[in-house]
Amino acid sequence: MKHLLIVSFLLFNSISIAQEKTSITESRAAQDELNKEYTNPETTIFKPEDFKNFTGLEFYPIDEKFIVKARLIRTPNEKPFLMPTTTNRLPEYVKYGEAHFSIDGKDFVLSLFKSTQPYDEPGYEDYLFLPFTDLTSGDGSYGGGRYLDQRIPVGDTLTLDFNKAYNPYCAYNERYSCPIPPKENDLLIRIEAGVKEFHKN
Repeated sequence: MKHLLIVSFLLFNSISIAQEKTSITESRAAQDELNKEYTNPETTIFKPEDFKNFTGLEFYPIDEKFIVKARLIRTPNEKPFLMPTTTNRLPEYVKYGEAHFSIDGKDFVLSLFKSTQPYDEPGYEDYLFLPFTDLTSGDGSYGGGRYLDQRIPVGDTLTLDFNKAYNPYCAYNERYSCPIPPKENDLLIRIEAGVKEFHKN
């Protein structure tokens, strides 16, 4: 029996380590994909004068602490609302639910939103929008907050990978209109993960 327990423990640890490596690999792949988009002259959103000396986005070191499992609590019967942006544009969203999670023993809640307008590109039918600010906003990361892309899960569990957090387009180019994270999504913790603040050279 003792040997079986040892084998089970080692197997569990091996699975956990493999899952950790997979998560970190996915985080790095997402960052690489974002950099690829921004450094490509055909897909970049940078203005020509800013792109001239641009060599890549700056990220916080990938930290597994900021890959968290969250409990999704759906909030049906929410009324659609107009979300403020950095311009006069007011896109319509509806609150889809809340993600409840913990980091460093502290509990947090983030609201997730769904656009009431269908996306032009196919495959985004289950897309959820998660804008947030944290204590790095304006002190290491973009002051206007950052975004996470999420998908509607089959069950009631979400994985929030803050290493994939990215800046809105208007952090690089003011001609874009970007949703402003609502006050309820202001996290009282430093999320030192994902894209850092952009500084022009």
